[in-house]
Amino acid sequence: MSSPLPTEIRRLPEDKRLRITWSDGHVAEYEYDFLRGYCPCAGCQGHSVAEVRYQPPSVSVTATKIEPVGNYAISILWSDSHATGIYRFDFLREICPCDPCRAARKSGESPN
Repeated sequence: MSSPLPTEIRRLPEDKRLRITWSDGHVAEYEYDFLRGYCPCAGCQGHSVAEVRYQPPSVSVTATKIEPVGNYAISILWSDSHATGIYRFDFLREICPCDPCRAARKSGESPN
């Protein structure tokens, strides 16, 4: 079975959130600071193949621009001028912060 894909990606600037609606009907909202803290770029995570870890941003950010990267990811230009992270769709789904997805990760189940 293939992984769900976004059917809509919408900025919610008043709430400093990004909302993604997935092809399986799941809706996830990511706070901008949460996404910035999970930036997967080598500058933020290093050059290893280790799991991406959360690193709180030094300042609160907003997403000033979001662009597709092929059919598999988005790139985000942050208000702190950082823009090198490529957020793959499977990664975004993996880090979904909603309660059911967090509970599934904690129990070792797949939230999908």
